[in-house]
Amino acid sequence: EVQLVESGGGLVQAGGSLRLSCAASGFTFDDNNIGWWREAPGKERERVSCIRSEDGSTSYADSVKGRFTMSMNSAKNTVSLQMSSLKPEDTGHYYCATDPGIGADACVDPNNWGLGTQVAVSS
Repeated sequence: EVQLVESGGGLVQAGGSLRLSCAASGFTFDDNNIGWWREAPGKERERVSCIRSEDGSTSYADSVKGRFTMSMNSAKNTVSLQMSSLKPEDTGHYYCATDPGIGADACVDPNNWGLGTQVAVSS
């Protein structure tokens, strides 16, 4: 059974930084893509970043490029999301999620989700 547990959310002022972590169990990074997603009231769910299992590449939403960095520690079965230069529009509930998709289907439709962690950025 895949379990994903996020941590590290909180309240921060605009321009500040936060680091989110996701501890994974029952999951093999070799066979699954893993990503960070966020949801905010009145907005569609957005994929923030994702590491593809096929080639280890990392993709980012245009809205966070240059500000967010996703990393993986395979030995510890964790992934992190370093968020810098935070903006009020980054506010939302952030989830770690996995999917087995390949090719164009990678990082598109996760089938395992954590409960998420809340991020609030004040102006």
